[in-house]
Amino acid sequence: MSYDALVISAHPDDGEAQMGGTLAKLADLGQRILLIDLTDGEPTEFAPPGTRARQAAEAARILGVERLSLGLQDRMLQDTSELRLRLASLIREHRPRWVYTTGEGCVHPDHAAVAGLVRAAVFLARLGQWELVPGSESLAEQQPWAIDRLFFPHCKMEPAWSDFAFAVDVSEQYNRKRQALNVYQSIFKVEGDRLLTLYEAEDQYFGRLLGVRYAEIFKSASPLLIEDPRVFLPGIHG
Repeated sequence: MSYDALVISAHPDDGEAQMGGTLAKLADLGQRILLIDLTDGEPTEFAPPGTRARQAAEAARILGVERLSLGLQDRMLQDTSELRLRLASLIREHRPRWVYTTGEGCVHPDHAAVAGLVRAAVFLARLGQWELVPGSESLAEQQPWAIDRLFFPHCKMEPAWSDFAFAVDVSEQYNRKRQALNVYQSIFKVEGDRLLTLYEAEDQYFGRLLGVRYAEIFKSASPLLIEDPRVFLPGIHG
């Protein structure tokens, strides 16, 4: 089954926290989005095992996207050849135009692993002649696939960015992002969670810089190219 975009993250809630408003906006535009959680996010602080998976499914429903979990162990994620090939196989299977993933992860070791994993998988997915590489049978049976773009939303656990490639106005979708994150009561407190407050403050800050209520920021793996220079929205200072 093909998707317009894959969002590959270490944990359930990473995609929502980093780009939940953008996910809702893409879904509203008719795009088919698949969230791929590499780990199961267990154990959690406030709930028994299995709760987070149910919450992840509900969060995806709220945003209008689909979800797949590879079920790997939270806190122990590793950048391995086996997992690179598995992700490359998923990219070939689902044939997305765009892939989004955590970039420049350095605080959480799982996030740091994802950054290298996905960059490698995107590269490997477009290569041929896997029948000549021992242990890569899954890729040898698939056709190569080159995505159009690899994008990195800002991970709220990481240091602030001084620059970014582009931002998405998610003001109209922000209530859905908030609802999706509030579903995760296995990891966030019901009221006044410190992390959720900080997450929203960042989106509000970048929105203010751009003259909107809320914005999510992204970096790009390669320079951005446009066909029509008129696509840019007006800036707050021109």
